[in-house]
Amino acid sequence: MNSERISYRDGDTPLTGILMSNRAGSAKQRGIMVVHGGAGLDAHAEERARLFASSGYVAFACDMYGNGVAGNRDRVMSCINELRADRERLCRRAQAGLNVLAAQPHVDPRIAVVGYCFGGLVALELARAGLDLAAVVSVHGSLTTTDAAKSGSVKAPILVCHGALDPYSPPQDITAFVNEMNTAGSNWQLVVYGGAMHGFTHTNATGQTPGVLYDASADARSSAAIQVFLEEVFAA
Repeated sequence: MNSERISYRDGDTPLTGILMSNRAGSAKQRGIMVVHGGAGLDAHAEERARLFASSGYVAFACDMYGNGVAGNRDRVMSCINELRADRERLCRRAQAGLNVLAAQPHVDPRIAVVGYCFGGLVALELARAGLDLAAVVSVHGSLTTTDAAKSGSVKAPILVCHGALDPYSPPQDITAFVNEMNTAGSNWQLVVYGGAMHGFTHTNATGQTPGVLYDASADARSSAAIQVFLEEVFAA
């Protein structure tokens, strides 16, 4: 497994991501950008990137916050709120990470985005903005938006993996998302895991935060669903 920390920028904001690959030969490999949750580029995002790399992808765990933000709750919340309120800024920050991955000489031009928690929101906002991506996956991410997708605007196939008991995205958010995607005429899938709460892929979520809890079954099932989905869209 090859792992490399890469410094890059979004305008004046310095960022640091982690590139992972398990290269064999000179053939082009499919690229996946992993977008971290609310805590920032942490062990969870790095571990998910490593899993994708072990499956034959080139994975780049991007940085949506900038150096020195993760670990400072006030700065993290300020950054999240600023990005959520400004889709253009959010997309520009994510595009900086996509550019790093696309610049790797052994990466196929078609790239997918997989986001967790806050990263799931980012992934869906990229789809709503009409980015021409191979696929977009949101795992226990927020389904709400301040600017719903317009008819024909969503180009990327979408997979959403959602916990049925997620208190941060209740049933009415699911209904609104389904209606939004139908109105947009997008290619989308939504898988809801019974008994699963928010953050069900985070092994360190043991109940210390209300509504956030690891669920081994939902983690395994969503990981399998993501692999099948990605194989399907990349083969298309």
